[in-house]
Amino acid sequence: MLDIADNSGVKSALCIKVLGKGGSRGKFSRPVATVGDIICVAIKKSLPTCQLDDKKVHKCVIIRTRSPLKRSDGSYVRFDSNAAVMIDNEGNPIGTRIFGAVARELREKNYMKIISLASEVV
Repeated sequence: MLDIADNSGVKSALCIKVLGKGGSRGKFSRPVATVGDIICVAIKKSLPTCQLDDKKVHKCVIIRTRSPLKRSDGSYVRFDSNAAVMIDNEGNPIGTRIFGAVARELREKNYMKIISLASEVV
C-alpha cells in the first residue's frame, strides 16, 4: 500500500506490478520497487472530485520508501512512509503539487518535473 503524495485526488493505492524488473529464481522471490521505479497501481481511496477512474490500472513513480536506501557515499536515507506520485503515459505527473520530501535519486532517473514541484529534496 502506498500513500499518494500529490493533488490528483487519489489518497492511497495498491501496487500490482513493478515495471521493468523481472523476477529471480527461488521459492519466495518477487521484484521489489525502490525510489524512482515505475509501478502499476489500483486506486483504493480517492476523493469524490478525482478525475482518475477507480476501475482502471494507473502508473506511479515511487518517491519515498520505508526501506533504507543506500547512497554512493555510504549513507542511508529512510522515510516514514511509502509514497508515490501518479504519472501519465509520458512520465509527467498528473497533479500540480507534491506534498512532503522527495529523494534525490529521482534526479538521476530524469524526473525533473517531480523534483521541481517538490517542496523539499532530501
